[in-house]
This record gives sequence, C-alpha cells and structure tokens, in this order.
Amino acid sequence: MDKHTLFSSFGKWISPINFQQLQEQVTSLRQDAYTKKLTTEAYIKLFLLAHLQETDSLAAISDGLLDEDLQQAVGFRAISPSQLSRKHREIDPSLLSTIFVDLVQHIRHFHQRSSPRMPLKTIDSSTIPLDLTRYRWAAFRKTKAGVKLHLRLVYMDRHTTYPDKAIMTPAKEHDRGQLEVLVDDKEAMYVFDRGYIDYERFDRMTDDGYFFVSRLRKNAFVRVLESFSLAEDSPVLSDQMVVIGTYQNRTENGFRLLKVDDTKGNQLLLITNRFDISAEEIADLYRDRWAIELFFKWLKQHVKIKSFYGFDETAVHNQIFLALIVYCLHVLIQLETNSEKRILQISRWLKAALWKSSRVWIRKFDNRSVP
Repeated sequence: MDKHTLFSSFGKWISPINFQQLQEQVTSLRQDAYTKKLTTEAYIKLFLLAHLQETDSLAAISDGLLDEDLQQAVGFRAISPSQLSRKHREIDPSLLSTIFVDLVQHIRHFHQRSSPRMPLKTIDSSTIPLDLTRYRWAAFRKTKAGVKLHLRLVYMDRHTTYPDKAIMTPAKEHDRGQLEVLVDDKEAMYVFDRGYIDYERFDRMTDDGYFFVSRLRKNAFVRVLESFSLAEDSPVLSDQMVVIGTYQNRTENGFRLLKVDDTKGNQLLLITNRFDISAEEIADLYRDRWAIELFFKWLKQHVKIKSFYGFDETAVHNQIFLALIVYCLHVLIQLETNSEKRILQISRWLKAALWKSSRVWIRKFDNRSVP
C-alpha cells in the first residue's frame, strides 16, 4: 500500500495543513469552546471545498452535505446555513493567516532546493469591490465599497508562482504605504509598478541593500549622469545612469534608467538600482511581473472571491485567506509531483476525482500524460 492509498484526492490535497498545530491555536483562542458540531477544522474543510467548487451560497454549502463522502470528511451529516454563517464570522482570521504562512514555508522549502538564483518577488494590489449597502464598513467613495489585497508573489518559473505575503486593507489605502511591509528580504529582487513610486523610499531601499526594478512615470524629471552602450540586436532602446527628481527634491543615489517597448509598442521607462546585470535581464525581470496580474485574474475567476458568504469584515477576510490557501495547496501538489501542469488543470482534475483514491488524481500529474 503506497502513501496515496490512504487518502481520497480531497484528503491528499488538504494533507499539508497541520490540523494538530491548528487545534492548539484553536484551544488557546477558545475558538471551539461552545461548539458541538461545526468545529474549526470542519469549517475549514467545508469552506475550502466551497472555494474549490465555487459554491454560490451558504445554503448550497449546507445542501452539499447530502454527499456521504463529505459527511465522513467533516464528521456530521447536516448543518444549517445559519450555523455556517455564525462560524464564518466568528473564526479569528489569525487562524487562517497562520495556515497560509505555514503553507508558504512548505513551498519555500521546495523553492530553495530547486532554485539557487535570487528570488524574484513581485508586489502589487487588487481591489475587490463590495456592495456599499451591505458593506458600509468598507466604504471608500460615495457610491463604492471594497477591500484591497496587497500581495507579494514569488516567481519560481513560468509554470509556478506563489503568494508569500498578503495584507488586507480598506480599498482607500494607498499602495505606497505597504511597500516597507512587503519589502523585507535583502536576498530577493523586487518588482513593482508605478503605484509604488516614492523617490525617498528608493534611496532608503538602496542604502539598506534592497534591490528593485520599477516603472517610472513618463513625465518624471531625470538628469543623465552616464549612458551605457548596448548590443546592436538589443531590444532595450537606451541604458543610462540618472538622478531622479528636481534640484529641490531629487534622489541622493544614482539609478539605472532603461527605455524599452512593451508588446504593444508603447515605450516604458524602467528604473532600478542594479548595475551588475545586463539591460536585457532587467527588461526581462520587469516583464515577469505579468505573473501577478495572472494570479489576480485566477483568484477572481476560479475561487469564490467576487461575492462573499458574510457581510462583516471578519467574514470577508476569512474568505480571502481561504482563497489564498486553496492556491497554495494547488502549488504544493504541483511541486510534490514535479509537474508542469497548470494550476487550473490541477483544480479541474481534483474536482473530478474528489472522493476517489488519490492515486487516480496523482497519476494525472505525469508530465507525459495528455493534458
């Protein structure tokens, strides 16, 4: 009997979650002190499955318990939508945050073994709109409400990326305010867009030994200190050392400024504090930031994130953390099986083989199999 025989595909998928460690935290927070049936562990299993299957409502989650395999997985045969709602808004988001962080550590372990190069970390945010009439606590304009997910995404290769830090704020929070929280590793290369432009912070990052590449606004004032030569076939249009800003408010350090064309022929200005690699490599690093756009697109299209199962802040935060956990679980099975299959394909196969032996699911990850 191999290690996959003991698990259903669903059981195999959630196996990286340390439920024993979770229970210690649950006990410390008295999270299940008055719970008779819907424990925190059962809640997590039900709501992860709801994300996976993009279940429409709490009533639909409740109805899903007609499935005998699901009953066995959570330990009871029925639960009301009102009980689900109460648990969803009472769970401390720190519990789900801890699970997310623990899964990220597992992924980093795989990454460090497989890639000796400096990690590429992309920083960006995405606003998740909410109905103002139901989510007044998240109002940020007269007619709009929303929360903002500030994210740091690690780019391993074109097949594998993963979120390794997430911060949720009201939608009115500016991106720049999160940069210092999201930049904390001097052994990484950071990539971010124009929303994070801050000349003073660029100086501090450089002085503190952090490396970055970002996009500069076209109307930025620059003074050229030196121009560098380029290969004849280089896609980079120019490569210069510059000081950014006016004489009254400018950077203290010299930075490297590249002019490149994007895929639509629009000219981009890229700013970086790295002079030790080629201009072409810098341009490629910035192009790799598309991965975070794809991640946000996946999050909004393939888990339950456009609408929420509860209306208070805790319920919204819990649902977003659960969505991130779903993605990390997909990445871990991708890494464990050394597969180049897309996350979307992994998710589809899981849904098709949910309560079958995990061997049925795992066999599909053979890179020689037909997608």
